Amino acid sequence: MLMNLSKRALLFSTLLLSSIVVSAATSSATQATADEVIEKHLAAIGGREALSKLTSQRATGTMTVGTPGGDLTGPVELLSKAPNKARLMISLDLTPMGMNDKMVIEQKFNGTTGVMTNSMQGNQEVSGNQLDNMKSNTFPTPLLNYKTAGGKAELQPRETLNGKPAVVLLYTPKAGSAVRMYFDPETFLLLRTKMTVNTPEMGDLEQIRDLSDYRTVGGIKSAFQSVNTNAAQTVTLKLEKIEWNVAIDDAVFSAKAPALAR
Repeated sequence: MLMNLSKRALLFSTLLLSSIVVSAATSSATQATADEVIEKHLAAIGGREALSKLTSQRATGTMTVGTPGGDLTGPVELLSKAPNKARLMISLDLTPMGMNDKMVIEQKFNGTTGVMTNSMQGNQEVSGNQLDNMKSNTFPTPLLNYKTAGGKAELQPRETLNGKPAVVLLYTPKAGSAVRMYFDPETFLLLRTKMTVNTPEMGDLEQIRDLSDYRTVGGIKSAFQSVNTNAAQTVTLKLEKIEWNVAIDDAVFSAKAPALAR
């Protein structure tokens, strides 16, 4: 049971870091409409100019992983640095599983290569679809410069979400999974993303990420809560603090860092 849990927790560290991507256009008229939605969204979260000045982010909070044996909870730190470097560190309390121990999961992506480290399993190189998703997940949002990155965006029929029709975009990056993005039709804040991720452990998984509790920090509006669900389990991330343009050494994202102590 514990080995299966560690594999799933390791899987979710990958999904969390690669869960935001953007859509495809087939005509200039459709593309203009998609671009209008994108510009409204960028304006809603702080504006293109302010977003373009962001170089890095540090976010800290708490993560809860739902398991049949009980919820596992612990602190989480996420580091991001332009253009697409990322690091995720989670420390889960295993006492609900009858163990007086913690499982530490770390994932690093240096812009080219990625590694996942689990204190109970050691290192695992990131590859395939998961690696492509990390490469495409540019900071602070892939929507900011998606055309120059080779992505495409296409407006989709509206869908009902939380009792009202949501504006839907399908974003297809140059490489990696296509993402359906659901926006509030009034505020143009992102409410949900939906994408299919291919994992070595479980094959294709549809990953849904629901965003809420938007707060403004340094002029930028961010979701302080996200609930990530798929057929395997549910992971809830609640942020407590977000910092922008912090100094982060590139060595922090090195995939060649030593394995965590078991």
